[in-house]
Amino acid sequence: MQAFRDTLHARALTEGFAAMGICAPDATPHTPDRLAQFVDLGRHGQMGWMAERMAWRGSAAALWPDARSVIMLAEPYTPPENPLPVLALRDRAAVSVYAQGRDYHDLVKKRLKRLGRWVVDQTGAEIKVFVDTAPVMEKPLAQAAGLGWQGKHTNLLSRDLGNWFFLGAIFTTLDLPRDGPETSHCGNCTACLDICPTNAFPAPYQLDARRCISYLTIEHAGPVDLELRALMGNRIYGCDDCLAICPWNKFAVAASEIGYARRVGAPPLADLASLDDAAFRTRFSGSPIKRIGRNRFIRNVLYAIGNSGNPSLRTAAAPHLIDPDDTVADAARWAIARLS
Repeated sequence: MQAFRDTLHARALTEGFAAMGICAPDATPHTPDRLAQFVDLGRHGQMGWMAERMAWRGSAAALWPDARSVIMLAEPYTPPENPLPVLALRDRAAVSVYAQGRDYHDLVKKRLKRLGRWVVDQTGAEIKVFVDTAPVMEKPLAQAAGLGWQGKHTNLLSRDLGNWFFLGAIFTTLDLPRDGPETSHCGNCTACLDICPTNAFPAPYQLDARRCISYLTIEHAGPVDLELRALMGNRIYGCDDCLAICPWNKFAVAASEIGYARRVGAPPLADLASLDDAAFRTRFSGSPIKRIGRNRFIRNVLYAIGNSGNPSLRTAAAPHLIDPDDTVADAARWAIARLS
């Protein structure tokens, strides 16, 4: 099996993955307790699915009892330049790096399926593939498989890849040789905690999603608390601050998948505010941005307009005062008041 594992690793690299590690399905025994604490404190916000599927999410072994190994794979999406300077362009939209190109769910899953089919053809084993769409705790599993460690910002870090990479998982009935777990190498660094504009980290290695801009712009439905709106700046989809500031990114490797190339950029807020539902769907076809829908997207754009400090953008917000969606209309009133 060690010889097969070595061949599998070479195949994974050929498919375009940058790293591979293997762990047992029960290799994260502390995950259920940490997840339960996160939910009990209400830090999951409106993500009710985390509580509803906690038994599966807390234990990979419970998700598929027949699995004997979990193959964890990393795929880089490293940006060509630091995304932080975009935050100073207040009349333009800041979009998270991972959402600049095509939807990573589709791209990573296709690659996983190709590798998985190869495993089946070679061994006859059963497999299941997962890319952030099932109750799988990818980050603890990836740490158990030696791909990296969860940093103080709770994202996965690697000494070889930085933190600009997606994770994919292949569960299999094969009993493969395991890799050793990785340990933290954050040391005394607190750069990711210090840069967070909303203080979303109650302590190192802990996240309160209710204050995280990625959560607020993507998962949170309805109006955002007034205190937090002003802190969102021009971020309309996700936030990269804690990732971009990490010193381990000096070891980041370039993305090999052309689909991650930037398509969205930093478009003018005025242009985005004019999108109706049809135009929104057309503009963001094939992008993860499309998943949040037009109303939540326009809400975010209006908050950014309110934070722009540019009174001329009131004309872009004004039509939304009578928007059928109450949250959008509320965001328009807030934006115009901020710019008056």
